[in-house]
Amino acid sequence: MQILKIITGICIGMFITANIYAQQGPPIGLKTLLGNVSKKAPGLITDSAVILIKQAQAAETRSNWLPNLRLNYQADIGTNNNDAGPYFGFGIIPSNSRGVRVDNNTATLSANVGVAALDWEIYNFGAYGAQNKVAGSDVQVQQNEFIQSKYQLQAYTIDNYLQLLRLQDFLDIQVRNIQRSQEIKRSVLSLAKSGVRPGVDTSIAEAELSKARLNYIELSNQLKQVQLQLSAVSGLPYQRIVPDTTAATKLIDNFMGRNVGTIDTASHPLINYYKSVYQNNLEREDLVKKSYNPKILLEGAVWGRGSSVDATDHFNSLSDGFGFNRDNYLVGLGISYNLFDLRRRKLKLSTQKTITDYSRKRLQEVSDMLAISVNQADEEMNTATQRLQEIPNQLRAANAGYRQKLSLYKAGLTDIIELNAALNILYRAESDYAAAKYSYSHALFQKAITGNNVGQILNSLN
Repeated sequence: MQILKIITGICIGMFITANIYAQQGPPIGLKTLLGNVSKKAPGLITDSAVILIKQAQAAETRSNWLPNLRLNYQADIGTNNNDAGPYFGFGIIPSNSRGVRVDNNTATLSANVGVAALDWEIYNFGAYGAQNKVAGSDVQVQQNEFIQSKYQLQAYTIDNYLQLLRLQDFLDIQVRNIQRSQEIKRSVLSLAKSGVRPGVDTSIAEAELSKARLNYIELSNQLKQVQLQLSAVSGLPYQRIVPDTTAATKLIDNFMGRNVGTIDTASHPLINYYKSVYQNNLEREDLVKKSYNPKILLEGAVWGRGSSVDATDHFNSLSDGFGFNRDNYLVGLGISYNLFDLRRRKLKLSTQKTITDYSRKRLQEVSDMLAISVNQADEEMNTATQRLQEIPNQLRAANAGYRQKLSLYKAGLTDIIELNAALNILYRAESDYAAAKYSYSHALFQKAITGNNVGQILNSLN
């Protein structure tokens, strides 16, 4: 029965070890994953469509200068019985072209009129140009917002990829911990069977082994959750998103104790976005100033008329009223300005200046935040470097201590409690080393992301 338990434990351990790799395909590099995210992320596809909308609106704005040329025609049957007197028009006021009649005359006549009228605001002292600048600035804002979203998604992907590396390291550590617990259990079973150790040691060893397996299950779940998050933005099946476990070592070898590269926060996508927002508001200020300028108008019209009433005021057949018998044209140049626009312009400009000032302060705030983030990343890298330099000493000592305790236990010179304590110290040392590698990689990328220098880090992983 004891032999069966031993064989079962060994098989379970082998199954867990093999299961790490059986469900995973070949590792995917961070650069490859980011390429998929750039092409497949649903949010980026949506944002790129918004750019097309802004470009269409800008094209629409550029056509505002076009004149209005209206063609009108109507044929009518009614009376021509006018009287004198002024009035305000409300809605459609029927028109009669003859002067006041001496007598009331409600005889029916026919008439028709055709008009081609031109209405063109030929000059408005820069308002058209200001409109086009704002429209172009709107496109630039949207394009920079897209670039910023893409950069933030890149940072999100990198962070999750580093989480995968961390969890994979912890899974590997947990597998080794399970294997050590199984080794301890086999030793306990052998010693208990021979009467050297009490039976309670078997229960303690079994509890430690079960705890290690439960930790493995929890870590596996966490890893799959991160894989699913990356799958949502990359379009890849989550099973294919397997991290390259050599990435952290490459980063440490290539950059530990060295300069990451040139920090360029001035052209950071986040800064460029807020710069474009600020510039957009400056353009809107200019548009407000010029929207209330005077307008120079070119007006023109040609028209023809016909009527069944002749020049002697004789009412002819209704059919005589269809067809033009008089032609006219009119061309004029005018200027239009509303004096109360001075007050409207002042109020609207004050509001826009407040918005512009807010966008300027927001730009300054983001610039300061990026500078602070670079300094924070530097400090995190320094701390992580010191950890990486010290932890190998801890790891060697913990590993030696565990082996010594295991040998002493097998020789009957120590108890299961001290052996488990040594095992936990070794487990903690390995976990600390994995956490230190993650902290260094995270700080390195954080500095690169903040300093707009991700490309150099990615190229080092090839």
